Amino acid sequence: MGRRLEPQEALGQAIRELRGQRGLTQRQLADAADVNETWISHIEAGRTNPAWGTIVRIATALDVRVSDLAARAEEVAG
Repeated sequence: MGRRLEPQEALGQAIRELRGQRGLTQRQLADAADVNETWISHIEAGRTNPAWGTIVRIATALDVRVSDLAARAEEVAG
């Protein structure tokens, strides 16, 4: 059994996967979500927990509902 991901790691991985599927760079996602590019990097790496407003803006920029993003993170976390 693999290591269980912490919630912020799972969320970051879900964001990274969705960003990749949409062909976006971290900079493009950051610009669309009005978030600093470094912040996107930290979120994707699981080094920080984003605020609710940031999650909403990222989900909107990825064209997914927040609930879908959360469900994806739960799948990743296993």
